[in-house]
Amino acid sequence: MQKNASALSLDLSTLYPFELDAFQTEAIAALDAGKSVVVVAPTGSGKTLIGEYAIARAIARGKRVLYTTPLKALSNQKLRDFREQFGIDKVGLVTGDLCINRDAPILVMTTEIFRNILYGTFTEVIETALTDVEAVVLDECHYMNDRQRGTVWEESIIYCPPDIQLIALSATIANARQLTDWIEWVHGPTQLIQSDWRPVPLQFHFGNHQGLFPLLNQQRTKLNPKLKALPSKKRAGRSRNSRGATPDPYSVIAALQERQMLPAIYFIFSRRGCDQAVLATRELKTLLSAEESTQLQIRLAQFAGLYPELAQSPILDGIRRGVAPHHAGLLPAWKALVEDLFQQGFIKVIFATETLAAGINMPARTTIISSLSKRTDLGHRLLNASEFLQMSGRAGRRGMDTLGHVVTLQTAFEGANEAAYLATMGADPLVSQFTPSYGMVLNLLQTRTLEESRALIEKSFGQYIAMQQLAPQQQAIADLEREIAELQRKAATVDLDAIQQYSKLKGRLKEEQRLLKLLEHQAEEVAFQETLQALPQFSLGTVLLLKPSGKGSAAFASERPVKAVAIEQIPSNGQFPHFLCLRQDNVWCVATCRDVLGVRLAGMKGLEALSAPKDWSFKPGHTHPGDAQTLEIAQSIPSLSSIVPPEILDQEARVDAVQAQIAAHPAHPTHKQHAIFLRLEQRIERLQTQLRDRQTKLRHQSQQRWQDFLCLVKLLRQFEALDNLQPTELGKTAALLRGENELWLALALRSGKFEALAPHHLAAACAALVAENNRADSWVRYSPGVPVQNALESLRPLRRELIQSQHREGVTLPVWLETDLIGTIEQWACGATWTELCAHTSLDEGDIVRILRRTVDVLSQIPNVPYFSTELRQNARRAVQVIDRFPINEMDAIREPVLPDDPV
Repeated sequence: MQKNASALSLDLSTLYPFELDAFQTEAIAALDAGKSVVVVAPTGSGKTLIGEYAIARAIARGKRVLYTTPLKALSNQKLRDFREQFGIDKVGLVTGDLCINRDAPILVMTTEIFRNILYGTFTEVIETALTDVEAVVLDECHYMNDRQRGTVWEESIIYCPPDIQLIALSATIANARQLTDWIEWVHGPTQLIQSDWRPVPLQFHFGNHQGLFPLLNQQRTKLNPKLKALPSKKRAGRSRNSRGATPDPYSVIAALQERQMLPAIYFIFSRRGCDQAVLATRELKTLLSAEESTQLQIRLAQFAGLYPELAQSPILDGIRRGVAPHHAGLLPAWKALVEDLFQQGFIKVIFATETLAAGINMPARTTIISSLSKRTDLGHRLLNASEFLQMSGRAGRRGMDTLGHVVTLQTAFEGANEAAYLATMGADPLVSQFTPSYGMVLNLLQTRTLEESRALIEKSFGQYIAMQQLAPQQQAIADLEREIAELQRKAATVDLDAIQQYSKLKGRLKEEQRLLKLLEHQAEEVAFQETLQALPQFSLGTVLLLKPSGKGSAAFASERPVKAVAIEQIPSNGQFPHFLCLRQDNVWCVATCRDVLGVRLAGMKGLEALSAPKDWSFKPGHTHPGDAQTLEIAQSIPSLSSIVPPEILDQEARVDAVQAQIAAHPAHPTHKQHAIFLRLEQRIERLQTQLRDRQTKLRHQSQQRWQDFLCLVKLLRQFEALDNLQPTELGKTAALLRGENELWLALALRSGKFEALAPHHLAAACAALVAENNRADSWVRYSPGVPVQNALESLRPLRRELIQSQHREGVTLPVWLETDLIGTIEQWACGATWTELCAHTSLDEGDIVRILRRTVDVLSQIPNVPYFSTELRQNARRAVQVIDRFPINEMDAIREPVLPDDPV
């Protein structure tokens, strides 16, 4: 294949020692055609060449490239690599508090810094940062999946000027086509470049106390059948000698050394586990040859010359044997040394947490994954496919190994089945983590209207995916709207005037019937009292007026009161007797006092010979048909109109009159026109209910991020950071700050509580605003000074108000006010040595560095905010000066020791 694939005839052999692969050639051609690219290819396949080509092309054209990474450690490594590749004067670095060679044609930075540049809030470099930039590399762009930082990546893509090419690089994206289509939608023409070819194939192994076994079958599609007989995870770990127990690091490393499978990265998901694993390998005298040991000693001497404070560290004992830990609890200088020595072959095994898999160029012959599950903020869970791929992808060194080896180990919780499942799965899809922040809201509203801001918010990757997923819902809504319109067109052919008149009559009937019921209820109470008074005089032939069907205990098939003649009284279990009656419809019934609406004591005669039916249950509500003898009597029951109140008779007449009008109306259900309209109306009503439900759900699903944006607007107004939609001085302050909760930082720093604090006290107070104590058992023997305590205590009501307000709006941004750890920061600012500082806290060295660097970051922002007082800005500068020294100063992370050309 032709190595020179560039229109500029660049000599790519200076960038890449191997023949170009098809996907690399395709990506270069796309870049030369003016397109952005999304490159998805396995780790070690050479996708970094695409970014390096863009850099070389830009230099040849007199242009510039911004190279962004998700981690500072990766930024530092890229700085070193590019300096070696393109020359020190061609490369610059921008971090939160450090700018090196800011006008260089290659500017390396984290993605957060790039986002802040686009916002215009990174004042140190904003004037020149985008000048002559023709491409931005987004390395490890699968970090868009990161729950806490994924928003930054989406913002960077959305706000990047369209004339700048984007080069997104990743090894693990399942939905790369969706990502590419989204970038094309929000940024410009973009081409997807995919490859699943690995230059160094991987071989998967499963390890237990019996040894190492092939994990997969020969086709590499399923679990090796021979492993099915191994103990299940339920029986695993019962004893150290069982086949299900977890192998110890010593035996694993010894087996790998015997099989010539070193160097290796041994992933363990805890800092303590990494440190303990180094100790567990003490029985291994050394993994280095005599020559390697000699060369290593020279390099360690050079390191001790640069960092004499670290010359006595116990970490050196493991390094001299060829093993070392690598995790966030170590000093950056130690991690940089370990990375460098591993790359040069002087460390054979690194016990590392998974952060080492996040793009740092440290390929090994073998990776060991000690556990297939890990503990997270959301509980204990199995590794996802992308995490497994990132770690296993570190195995296999191009040009050095013919095979890369991935070893998974038996644990008490996982076995070969889980390992085979992860080894045969593809990558996970990117899931949008886009979440508006106070800084985002304020920066947008400073330069855009609310509608323009909404348009940008709705360009997020999450919104794009949501709209694709909601397409069926949108189609269903369109179908409903179309059907409703058609039904309404048909309904328009009906005589609506007649229908409306008919509806009015129905309403009038309902009202007349309501009034009748009211009058009947009043009459019932009167009749009941009269019935009770007349009980002693009741005799054979007494004529009664009984309630209609459903109004009493007698189930009469009538809608109006019915006449009946009382034949006899029947004893009951209650206070009052029942009456055996013959109704006017020739039906025997048993009535209660409550069934009687009226009584005529001077009733019918000649009923002595009348007898009740035989074998009949004389219970209220029960009825029995009469016979020919009773029919004549029933038909001769006299009228009771005289005992029915006249107002009821009048109301009954009105009800009858309205019913007659309804029956005669042309829109009555007996007429076809009304029946058609009624069906149409009912159908339309059902469809409109469905339509409203679907529209509500669609609106909620499609506007969630915009609603989050509006919630932040509401909170910013509440705390007077916005005047209507215009940022106030407080809002402009928050817009210039970088942090997890910019509003809280602005409120605290503008509260006036920090104005009189000396630099060392100011450093401690600022640390309280950004420090997070993730470990409940952490302790510090230093207490902050009284001025710091007073300043922080006075902020508690404001903090409580902000937390409560955020809770009401469903906003979960943190509002830190950490007081347990900040005494350490104050002592460091007062000049304590690193050894003294570490001796007075349980925090790991890396944790102390992280807190101090966060403190330096916020302190370094204060002088660039014109809305702070001169005193506060000056004290912030002084605080940075006293804090930013080894091992905090980031210059130490990129400083390279001057080593002799030939250490021997």
